[in-house]
Amino acid sequence: MVDSMFPNVDPKKLQGMLDKLGIKSTEIESVQVIIRCNDRDIIVDEPQVTLVEGQGMRSFQISGNVREVDRSKPEISDDDVAFVQEQTGVRDAELVRRTLEETGGDNAAAILRLKKQQ
Repeated sequence: MVDSMFPNVDPKKLQGMLDKLGIKSTEIESVQVIIRCNDRDIIVDEPQVTLVEGQGMRSFQISGNVREVDRSKPEISDDDVAFVQEQTGVRDAELVRRTLEETGGDNAAAILRLKKQQ
């Protein structure tokens, strides 16, 4: 585990140095790591997570397959569009999608808004 932190250093020597400094590292088995930001999520799939503890502090080293999801716009599925179309009778899928985006993906609010426009 320590060798993954410092690939060009002899793992036994590195572990000895870390022990002298009172630094302990532990691998944490995990499936996914999600970092929530104001406008997006940073998602690490198949992560390798190492907890590093020492001198009264804890930190995490995370590596894996990283992707980002923009949360400023709600994800609108085709099923949501079809459901709202069915409930309102509105055939224009783009209008329905825009209305769903404007209502934050809230199907009920989109249905009410579209029915008022009819």
